[in-house]
Amino acid sequence: MAISAVISSCAGSIESMTPADELLASLADGVKDGKIMYGHQDDLMYGHTWRLDADASEYVQSDVKDVCGSYPAVYGLDLGGIELGNDRNLDGNPFSQMRASALAHYERGGTVTFSWHPRNPLTGGDSWDISSKEVVASVLEEGQCHELFMEWLSRAADYLESFRTSDGRAVPVIFRPWHEHTGSWFWWGRDLCTVEQYKALWKMTYDYMVSDRGLDNLVWSYSPGAGGVTEEIYMERWPGDAMVDMIGVDCYQYGPAEQYAAELKNALDIMVKVGQEHKKLLALTETGYEGIPDASWWTGVLYPAIKDYPVAYVLTWRNACDQPGHFYAPWPGQDSADDFKAFSALDQMIFM
Repeated sequence: MAISAVISSCAGSIESMTPADELLASLADGVKDGKIMYGHQDDLMYGHTWRLDADASEYVQSDVKDVCGSYPAVYGLDLGGIELGNDRNLDGNPFSQMRASALAHYERGGTVTFSWHPRNPLTGGDSWDISSKEVVASVLEEGQCHELFMEWLSRAADYLESFRTSDGRAVPVIFRPWHEHTGSWFWWGRDLCTVEQYKALWKMTYDYMVSDRGLDNLVWSYSPGAGGVTEEIYMERWPGDAMVDMIGVDCYQYGPAEQYAAELKNALDIMVKVGQEHKKLLALTETGYEGIPDASWWTGVLYPAIKDYPVAYVLTWRNACDQPGHFYAPWPGQDSADDFKAFSALDQMIFM
């Protein structure tokens, strides 16, 4: 599964590199070396039985680190709530601490990625409110919610622009908007808008962030869901090569391991083909097995499913401190902790 074309496309003049270019080049180097970074959502904000103190100034606690002695290489966060001007995101994380923890992670040598679950601007509901098929149409130019949504984009851009080191350098982040659009559980999903409307939503977001605001620290990630995906479905709402920097897929285990492995293999095979044709890096942008009931899931299921693919990183979802069964990484004493430690020690896997 050679991706020499992908690697070469990420190389270029160092002098002309933006922060996003530098991150892409770093990711490409890892793929070239056959490495896969491990990531965890909200890892420094809370864990299975703890939440960061309100006045915390250091970001050192981590369920992942408590198990294997190292931090995840990729740190996932979500912008949901920033559009409303809230102090905390949809999972209760203070945006100020999210920024500080992301900077701490970056300065340790890690990579930061942001998803976005914005509210429903037409109904006032959440991202999962699919009671209307007119939401995307309403935020596009001349739609009734267009001005409101542009304010939302402005707040998101302000926040993403604020990620800077002490000497003022912009911190590169992987930005993953409008994800899992091949399903229909978000207001921007496949049955909730037309192909043209989805592409217009992506373009409007990209044009505002990049052209109007000049943000050069965003690596744009396109990540459909894995369920029932074909190459045609995967590419059906492709915004265009110029507006996508890397491709991903979200794939969770809900049933037998064999079913998960087959679904993931199908998606990764599609992504390898698309990545080669469009010169894009690959990632497993969300995955996991809620509650991790399989004690050998990490080395027995996940690793065999990804080890032969050129994925830059694999990110498991969050460990909710207020929902005892909603976790996707182990903590000391959890059934899969020993296997996770073995997984982290594999030569191919990168932790920090």
